[in-house]
Amino acid sequence: MPSICQLPPPLKPGDRLCVIAPSGTLREQSALEQGIEVWRQRGYTVDLIPGYDGRWGYLAGTDEQRRQQLLQAWTDDQYRAILCARGGYGGTRLLENWQWPSASPKWVIGFSDITSLLWSMVNLGVAGVHGPLLTTLAKEPDWSVQRLFDWVEGRREAIAPLQGDAWVSGQATGTLLPGNLTVATHLLGTPHCPPLENVILAVEDIGEAPYRIDRLLTHWRMSGALAHVAGIALGQFSGCSAPEGVPSLTVEDVLRDRLTHLNIPIVAHLPFGHEPGNATLPVGISAQLDGETGTLTLLGLEN
Repeated sequence: MPSICQLPPPLKPGDRLCVIAPSGTLREQSALEQGIEVWRQRGYTVDLIPGYDGRWGYLAGTDEQRRQQLLQAWTDDQYRAILCARGGYGGTRLLENWQWPSASPKWVIGFSDITSLLWSMVNLGVAGVHGPLLTTLAKEPDWSVQRLFDWVEGRREAIAPLQGDAWVSGQATGTLLPGNLTVATHLLGTPHCPPLENVILAVEDIGEAPYRIDRLLTHWRMSGALAHVAGIALGQFSGCSAPEGVPSLTVEDVLRDRLTHLNIPIVAHLPFGHEPGNATLPVGISAQLDGETGTLTLLGLEN
């Protein structure tokens, strides 16, 4: 696996993009339409791959139906980017016995459950985009929307460092792996988990009680997965408080307890995750984490 993944060609207005639902069934039709409209107003043609509105319980269709969406979107050369409708659950199921077909690199854009696809693509040497889903895009502030388009349209010099709070000092340079903590944890030990040596691990989560975050991070520790990580960037941990009246550590207590002993730079409270202000981060591009200034800076800005 290359340390810096290949960037697909920059998008430009007039390009044809497609929508798939590789994970949970669609529950927010109006939010989806609003997100598509953001892209169309930028001059893009957006097609909905048949099955995007499918339903099989909590999934957007059976595994085979959703895998077919992904296959069509990935191999059809008329599409320059794949826009994921929403997260939820189910992307990892598509990766069972899956090999990415040979195709020209294209952008895959999403976060949360889409972590499964984005991390799997790193093993291809193709950079994905950890950024707003179609059902969240219209709720993003202007700076966040602009950051997404600056990245995929090739204005990489405009991508500013993200500012957070420095927890552990030091500087680290490595391959940036942003994703959802829960989904990423369940990729450990599978063929689709990228090598973790010299990476900047950037994680966020939502709706997980502190003891569950503890459980996830303890698995990372005991599996040895953190042994060669260069630095850790922590985004939003939304709705991760314990139920009222239940004795508990806070999620920040847990993050500090499980991570700060590693003697690698750690920056927390960075603006990416499930709340509006979900800053676009590339997957598989070189980045620098500065535990002195509390910044995360992208370094792989060349095409």
